[in-house]
Amino acid sequence: MKFTEEHEWLLVEGDLVVVGITAHAAEQLGDVVFVELPEPGGEVSKDDEVVVIESVKAASDILAPLDGEIVEVNEAIVADPGKVNEDPEGDAWFFKMKVEDMSALDELMDEKAYRNFIS
Repeated sequence: MKFTEEHEWLLVEGDLVVVGITAHAAEQLGDVVFVELPEPGGEVSKDDEVVVIESVKAASDILAPLDGEIVEVNEAIVADPGKVNEDPEGDAWFFKMKVEDMSALDELMDEKAYRNFIS
């Protein structure tokens, strides 16, 4: 897994990258009550707002961590936003993307660096 300073995690699955938010981010948000995901097939650039997430505490945008194309979204978290709190770094992934430049992942934090970042 790789991590961003915006508290997103990225996991490479073949030629796709799965993106979600970290357990730390889910904890900070509180109970998630709404998730709006992007349409599959859309091109995104790094730092584009691609997901809207609302909790009892706040509304937040999830940014595209890399340039690429959204190829799949997790409809299960739209139907049951609470999944984001239950399993943020597992079944509650947000979207899968085909990344233009996989070497851009090398610039992101590994788990140890992320743990240091949030402490």
